Amino acid sequence: MKIIIVGGGFGGLTTAKALAGTDADITLVDRTNHHLFQPLLYQVATAALAPGDIAVPIRSVFSRQKNVNVLMGDVTSIDRKGKKVILSDGRELPYHIMVMAPGARHSYFGNDNWEQHAPGLKTLADALQLREHLLRAYETAENLGMNSGRRDVDDSGYRLSVPSETTDLAPWLTFVVVGGGPTGVELAGAIAEISKRTMMKDFRHITPEMTRIILVEGQSRILTSYAPPLSELAKKSLERLGVEVLTGDMVKQVDESGVMTTNGFIASKTVIWAAGNQASPLLKSLDTDLDKAGRVRVVENLSLPDDPDIFVIGDAAVFNSSDGILPGIAPVAMQQARFVAAVINARMKGTVPPVRFRYNDKGSMATIGRGKAIAEFGRLSSAVHPPG
Repeated sequence: MKIIIVGGGFGGLTTAKALAGTDADITLVDRTNHHLFQPLLYQVATAALAPGDIAVPIRSVFSRQKNVNVLMGDVTSIDRKGKKVILSDGRELPYHIMVMAPGARHSYFGNDNWEQHAPGLKTLADALQLREHLLRAYETAENLGMNSGRRDVDDSGYRLSVPSETTDLAPWLTFVVVGGGPTGVELAGAIAEISKRTMMKDFRHITPEMTRIILVEGQSRILTSYAPPLSELAKKSLERLGVEVLTGDMVKQVDESGVMTTNGFIASKTVIWAAGNQASPLLKSLDTDLDKAGRVRVVENLSLPDDPDIFVIGDAAVFNSSDGILPGIAPVAMQQARFVAAVINARMKGTVPPVRFRYNDKGSMATIGRGKAIAEFGRLSSAVHPPG
C-alpha cells in the first residue's frame, strides 16, 4: 500500500514512525530537508540557541526505517480523482492513502502587505531573519548613539548619555510584538531578557533604560487559553522584565515606521507578528469544506467527509472534540498522527479500525523569560519563577 505523507513536522514524522514495521510503502514529502522543533524558534530568533539545536535532518530520523522514503519537494496540488500528489517540478506521486500535515503560516487577517514590515515566526528562515534584524537594530542604535551623544565614565565603563532631544535612537530600540499567545509572550520575554539584562552590557553607547519592549494583544488579556489567574501572573512577570503589555489594543496599520493601534502610533523599526495562523493554501486543492483559517473540517476519524483515503491532521485540520475545537499544537498533531497510523494499520491487516479520535490533554506550558513559566495540567495550574 502506497502512503504519501505531506509535511515533515510533528504530525508527519509521528505518522511515519508509527507505521514502522508495517507493509506500508511510505513517501514523506517536505519542502525542506529538516524537522524543526518549532516551540523553540524564538530562542534561535533571539540568539539564545543555534539553528542546529532545534533542527534535525529528516533523513537521519528514518535512516533505519526501511519502509520510508524522504523526498524534498514542494507539493502544489492534490489530484483526488487520479489519487496523485503533484509537485512543483511536475512530478506526480500516486497514493492509496494520503496524510496531510502541511502545517500553517502566520495570518495577517487580510492585510498580507503587513508581512514585509512585521514578519512572523514559523520557519528556521524566519528565525534567522529575525535574529539578524534584532542584532542590526542594536548595532544601528549603537552607531547613532556614538554620533549624537557624549561619553560619561562610570563604574561599569563608558556609557552614553543621549540628549533628550535626540529621537533617532528610539525607533531602533523599540520592539513591538503583536499577539499575546504563547509565541508572543515567549518572544517578548526573550527580547526583554537580552535588552534589559544580557546583551546591553556589551555596548558602550546604549543602555537598557533606552529600550522598550511592547506586547500588543487585541483581547482583554494575554494567554487566553490559560486560566485568568495564570494570565495575570504572566502579565506581571513580563512587566517585571520591563515589557509594556497593552491589552484590548487592535492593530490598524503596520509600515516601515512602526505600528498604528487603536490607542495610538508606536514608532518602531522592529515589529514581530505572532497574532494568528493561516493553514497551508495547499489545502484548497482538496476541494473540501474549510473554515475561516483555511483548515479542513474532518470527520471523527480525521479523514475527509467524502474521502476515507485522505486524512488531515495537526493545525491543518479543524476537529470538534468534547472540549471544543482542538488547538494547533504539537501534542494534538502527534496524538492525531498515532491515531491515523492505527487506522491505516488496521486497514492493511483487515481488522476493525478505531472509529473516533479522542485527545488526551496532558497540559501546557508557556515560558516567560529565563527561569519563569506558567503551566496547566488538568485542574492543576502553577507559575514557576526564581526567587526574587
